[in-house]
Amino acid sequence: VQLVESGGGLVRPGGSLSLSCAGSGFTFSNYYMSWFRQAPGKEREFVAAIGWGGGRVDYADSVTGRFTISRDNAKNTVYLFANSLKPEDTAVYYCNAKLAGPSGVQYWGQGTQVTVSS
Repeated sequence: VQLVESGGGLVRPGGSLSLSCAGSGFTFSNYYMSWFRQAPGKEREFVAAIGWGGGRVDYADSVTGRFTISRDNAKNTVYLFANSLKPEDTAVYYCNAKLAGPSGVQYWGQGTQVTVSS
């Protein structure tokens, strides 16, 4: 099983980034996909999530209206489009896949660094 994030980098305040997370080794369409982030010295926090078919999405208050999550089950990929970035968005962004039901099975990617700075 692998989740591989990409698309991080350095961006100026007000700028945009597009993150991708490609999954392999599991049935991607059966998993609820989420993005989390962890800033230095802080706990990992929820950013956004999307249901199996993409019809249900959820966002943290801090990113609502600025970030958009989407998925392409044919490509086993989940995306996070981050707009109007702020310095406080600086963090390592992680992809998470969680299987529906009580099993608790979930997988994490290795993370991709996003730095918002002038």
